[in-house]
Amino acid sequence: MGAADEVWSIGELAERAGVSVKTVRYYSERGLLPEAGRTGGGHRRYGPGALERLRSIRALRALELPVTDVGRVLDQGSAWEDVVTGRLREVERRMTALRWHEASLRLLRDAPAAERAERLRLLGGLAAPPDTTVLARFWRRTLPVRFPARLAAAVVDAAVPRPPDDPTPAQVLAYARLHALVAAAPAPPVHLAGVPHRADALYEGLAEAYDLAAAPGSGDGGEALERFVGAYADALAARDTPAFRRRLARLLVAGADPVIGRYWQLAGALRDPGDGPTAGALHGRLCLALKRELTDGTESGAEPGAAPAWGE
Repeated sequence: MGAADEVWSIGELAERAGVSVKTVRYYSERGLLPEAGRTGGGHRRYGPGALERLRSIRALRALELPVTDVGRVLDQGSAWEDVVTGRLREVERRMTALRWHEASLRLLRDAPAAERAERLRLLGGLAAPPDTTVLARFWRRTLPVRFPARLAAAVVDAAVPRPPDDPTPAQVLAYARLHALVAAAPAPPVHLAGVPHRADALYEGLAEAYDLAAAPGSGDGGEALERFVGAYADALAARDTPAFRRRLARLLVAGADPVIGRYWQLAGALRDPGDGPTAGALHGRLCLALKRELTDGTESGAEPGAAPAWGE
């Protein structure tokens, strides 16, 4: 009998593979390990190919692939990439969760005694990694009724920070505070609440103004400020005049919300240095630029921290 015709008992196969007979039997009964046949007494027999297949099964199971996926990988060549890629995504999600747990534990370990209870309470309401549903819902509540779905998605995408994959303890605390802020906040005010306006024109124009303000070397005035004021003028069906700019300044002050200002402050703490400013920070800069223009530059030295009072 040649090597290709050799058959082994379940015990022989188990010994060659370095596993238990119970393991071989389990994979056989699940259909992962085909038998070459059976003896007259009903004992399983396996061909040489079973050894390599058993080794492949063990390698895939060591990577924690479910048994059903192991069969797909071995029997369907086209499933290889989908199954392995899906498993890789799951491992990445678990690693992210572990990094959030680690940073949370460091946050608690290093907390001053007087802050431990607060930090524990904040972390108790936060998943690891956090779910952004509550934040997205908060921003959708700020939008007018019958707001275009495309613009709503863009607003939420710009406003809801993505949880860092490898957060610092400070970022965990900022995200926990952000989550608690919106969970406890009343319905936020709609932009230009009580003033008839075209919301789609306003938000589209503001997005363009923020892009201009975020460009390197743009400063807080010039084209970005013109587009910022123009967005409000278009939305309110008004001309951009000195009188309109004074009216706009009053509207921005009246519409300032400390919850929104605090939101953008916390969201900014979650960004990497290379990400640039948040939309809220850009909005605050442009509000200050308008204020400086109206006061003829007398407050040009105002600190950025004053921005929330100007409609962040």
